[in-house]
Amino acid sequence: MKIIRFICCSLALSSLLLCINGWGADWPTFGHDPQRSGWAAQEDSLNAGSVAGLKLLWKTQVKNEARSLTALTAPVVAEGVTTPTGIRNIVYVAGSSDNLNAIDAKTGELVWSKSFESQVQPKYPGMWLCPNNLNATPTIDKARGLIYAIAADGKFYGLDLGTGATRFGPVQFVPPNAKDWSLNLSNDIVYTSISQGCGGATSGIYSMDIRHPNRPVIHDLLTAKSGAGIWGRGGVAIGEDGRIYASTGDGNFDPAEGDYGSSIFTAHPDDLDVTDYYSPLNFKKITQYDLDIAASSLIWFPYHGTRLVAGGGKEGALYLLDADSLGSADHQTPLYRQKLANDKLEFEMMGIWGELSSWRDMEGNTWLYVPIWGAVSKEAPHFPVDHGPNPHGSIMAFKLATDPTSQKPILEPAWISSDFDVPEPVAIADGVIFALSTGENTTQTTGSPIMFGTGQKILSDNQRTLNTHNAVLFALDAKTGEMLYQSGDAIGSWVHFSGLAVADGRVYAVDHNSTLYCFGLAEHK
Repeated sequence: MKIIRFICCSLALSSLLLCINGWGADWPTFGHDPQRSGWAAQEDSLNAGSVAGLKLLWKTQVKNEARSLTALTAPVVAEGVTTPTGIRNIVYVAGSSDNLNAIDAKTGELVWSKSFESQVQPKYPGMWLCPNNLNATPTIDKARGLIYAIAADGKFYGLDLGTGATRFGPVQFVPPNAKDWSLNLSNDIVYTSISQGCGGATSGIYSMDIRHPNRPVIHDLLTAKSGAGIWGRGGVAIGEDGRIYASTGDGNFDPAEGDYGSSIFTAHPDDLDVTDYYSPLNFKKITQYDLDIAASSLIWFPYHGTRLVAGGGKEGALYLLDADSLGSADHQTPLYRQKLANDKLEFEMMGIWGELSSWRDMEGNTWLYVPIWGAVSKEAPHFPVDHGPNPHGSIMAFKLATDPTSQKPILEPAWISSDFDVPEPVAIADGVIFALSTGENTTQTTGSPIMFGTGQKILSDNQRTLNTHNAVLFALDAKTGEMLYQSGDAIGSWVHFSGLAVADGRVYAVDHNSTLYCFGLAEHK
């Protein structure tokens, strides 16, 4: 199935084979790896026996102006970087006022900062739906010693990890002031996704083949004539076979016309041709009530020889799909679907948001973790371990199992956390999950939170910054959900649509005050 158009442009990069076990102790992209697992597989100093000793080792306020709800992107980390002052481990965060910053992981000292200068003026004033700023989490190409970022004007940069010098580009990748999401890198191709029509950009996946320095190629896959934004903060997931996976928001659904609204689909990595898709049986209702599946980015993971994809959205339904046959022969039959939240079908504040995470324990069991906003659904399964009331949000843990009759993978409820207000995607290390309670105000409108309700008016940026409280970092036992650590008032503000990074015995988080926080064990200071 071919979709719409291809654009040739330019760039050059190299690649390395990306897989979970090939990253060492780096955290080079949103969710750690191209599959977006959230699992720091090489981390062994942060475990259930040690994390009670976590402390705030340092915090650094980055010179960055928060705009609308956004401030700093989720952190990414590279170890052993050559700088003018020696070998360092470095944490990188991009800022909403169009900058990229490198910070020493040991001391919190600023190593370098790069400001992007845009010559393109936005057509409309920015606000939280379309903030007209840098939005995509950068990604690291360790093989070439570069970090890639998209500036607010849509230009793509490759900066030297150690100095910040521009070594690639700038090349126009996406339209100026588009709302693009976390970059991903696999087999010499960089990917991003776009949503919400900001800057006049059409929603879809954009990719750049960077194998030829003087003749880079950009492709785009436009998911529908209107709508169908891919706005999960993790952008696209990439399977270990290189195929691209994404979920879309509300929009037209007509595969014959290349419209894939309210769907989950996979595309070929080279040309972004759609090769398979899944559309829920109730896709019309999902679209009608603004219950975007795309509220949560997809995750790809293996289980006993089967390649799986999982995701969910504002409807509060969790989907488990066979990555090689997304919706079976009829494109509408998942391996597993379970309602977990949002019984009232509200289009804000409820459901599955952000990104799922996956981990395989020492016994070979595969686990899936789901961040839930709002109260648990009456249709949700029983969790054998329940850690108490959770009216604002929770983390749900599932263990993969095999159905004895169909011999297909299923999800078995394991535990549910106590209250999170509200949870970010979790990061996993050696039997511990790290989860952030963001403290943000998730209200988007006045009036009814149900589509077609009365008195609805979009809140302003200022209104959405009211009634917030400081974010809190938690460490939970990955098998039981038992709380092992919480950061109290160490984080000074709330955060919107970010994520965690875990590397070399440290956990990194950001807040709306443009502050980067490093938590670790005292002996690692």
